[in-house]
Amino acid sequence: MQFHHHGYVSGDPRLQPAAAIGTDRPDQLPTEIDVLIVGSGPAGMLLAAQMSHFPSVSTRIIERRDGRLPLGQADGIQPRSVETFQAFGFAERIVAEAYNIAYMNFWGPDPENPQNIVRTSRTPDYAYSISEFPHLIVNQARVLDYFAEAAAQGPGRIVPDYGLEFVSLTRHDGEEYPLEVRVRSTAGEREGEEHTVRCKYVVGCDGARSGVREAIGRKHTGNSAAHAWGVMDVLVNTDFPDWRTKCAINSAAGNILHIPREGGYLSRMYIDLGEVAADDDHRVRQTPIEDVISKANAILHPYSIDVKQVAWHSVYEVGHRVTDKFDDVPMGDDRSPRVFLAGDACHTHSAKAGQGMNVSMQDGFNLGWKLGSVLTGRSPETLLSTYSAERQPVAQQLIDFDKEWSSLMARKPEEITDPQDLATHYLATAEFPSGFMTQYGPSAIVMDAAHQHLAEGFPLGKRFKSARVSLVCDGNAIHLGHHATADGRWRIYAFADAPAAGESSQLSRWAEWVATAPESPLKTFTPAHGDVDAIFDIKVVYQQPPAAVDWNAVPELFRPCTGPLGLTDWEKVFAAGKTDWNDADIFAERELSRDGVVVVVRPDQYVSAVLPLSDPAALADFFAPVFEG
Repeated sequence: MQFHHHGYVSGDPRLQPAAAIGTDRPDQLPTEIDVLIVGSGPAGMLLAAQMSHFPSVSTRIIERRDGRLPLGQADGIQPRSVETFQAFGFAERIVAEAYNIAYMNFWGPDPENPQNIVRTSRTPDYAYSISEFPHLIVNQARVLDYFAEAAAQGPGRIVPDYGLEFVSLTRHDGEEYPLEVRVRSTAGEREGEEHTVRCKYVVGCDGARSGVREAIGRKHTGNSAAHAWGVMDVLVNTDFPDWRTKCAINSAAGNILHIPREGGYLSRMYIDLGEVAADDDHRVRQTPIEDVISKANAILHPYSIDVKQVAWHSVYEVGHRVTDKFDDVPMGDDRSPRVFLAGDACHTHSAKAGQGMNVSMQDGFNLGWKLGSVLTGRSPETLLSTYSAERQPVAQQLIDFDKEWSSLMARKPEEITDPQDLATHYLATAEFPSGFMTQYGPSAIVMDAAHQHLAEGFPLGKRFKSARVSLVCDGNAIHLGHHATADGRWRIYAFADAPAAGESSQLSRWAEWVATAPESPLKTFTPAHGDVDAIFDIKVVYQQPPAAVDWNAVPELFRPCTGPLGLTDWEKVFAAGKTDWNDADIFAERELSRDGVVVVVRPDQYVSAVLPLSDPAALADFFAPVFEG
């Protein structure tokens, strides 16, 4: 964490100086708003935290509840989400309080006594094999708390407006604030009162029964699997030996997905309630909690649970639905969108794959920087069309994955030919649930693969996969990607060619062009009165070890002076060479060209461009449509 560059900070460094609208944020909902976020779930709260880094943009988030969510339904946190938490500054704190999934055990019928269950396999969890971050379990309510803190402590000082619900939306084209939104108070002295706000953009993060989705005429299409599951968070005493290990349990009486929760005592159980009759008319949702517990004990036989407290429970029917489009632009129309859908408002599925909250947060991350860039004048409105184009295919992939996983989980013992196949599937498909399979196709913000061979380990359109490097200024080993905070800036990583700092090189010529050429993006798009790194955070990684890099010989581009005091930033120069503290080599690990390569990463951490270090003008060619349209 870097701070003090605006002067000495004696308090919590996470509390950033308020700016623009954040310096005098009105308590009451204004009549005119740039961005109105409807719903304070994972997508909405991440979006608010991101928009807080664009304090000149008026952003409000409304929530029909009268306060914070006390008990969340989702709890699975995939490694990609923890990576995102790192960007928002709270990964270490949430990891400390969460349950870390180290193993997953699989149970099936005892061949000698099929009424009993036995452990059939034990597999390490997939997280650490593909990421430096773990696979966690933690209450959704705590995730929202952390994002709420990030939003409130950001320059925009965004806090939810509780006790307000969305009523209707009307569009008036041609006006500065073309969206007329009716909202209603749901609590307090003004309960039931309605009033109107005018907005430039509205984001519906208001769940599976989204009023915003209905207002723009989008359809939630899909079906239910005619299968019901009970879910409960419970505190128990039990003789089941794997109570504190994630388990998939298959027995003659049904199936359980068992997930230990944070805190050392609480666990969540998804209990198979079987097929739902065609004429059930959702009556299965009224199944008493006593029946759910009884079914759990039947599945666990010869083990049992003695439930001391039920913290939360529900019964649901597996459904898979995705919205036909994630914005308000009709198919075939080339106008720019004004209304967006995110999270459960545009994709719903079963809970057992642990994807809902995770994919929803990435919806918000994808959209936030784009709204901020457009509303601050950095980028054209056409950028906003990439949101639905990028996120809708991801949602469909999620639905397809969840259908397969749900079907495997619901099988009867006689339908299983290989007792190991669920464990095999769990590990074989690990990259998708981890959140690392998302790959955005070529567009104005993702270039084609003409130069991908220069950086095979940073696939275009996929998230920037971090690796360890050393800071030249102090020799400490860090993860390069962990320096990228969710501040709305683009990252440009220059991986140097072989010559050392101070020697004639492609890197030195590239840096000179970027710093001085009139057509350089740095010169063209950096605000006149802003810091030199206000839009582009440019870093260099040398091939030598840190002790071999002469700091004073490093091009000034990578040693900028920023902030009101004009202090040198010492944390943009890195080394890949091995040291006592770091035996990794990012050039080898990520298959980077030893002749040098430039990797451009967008604000939501996805790789946008791979460019040859020998052609600095290629940087201008890439960024021209991003910022000029």
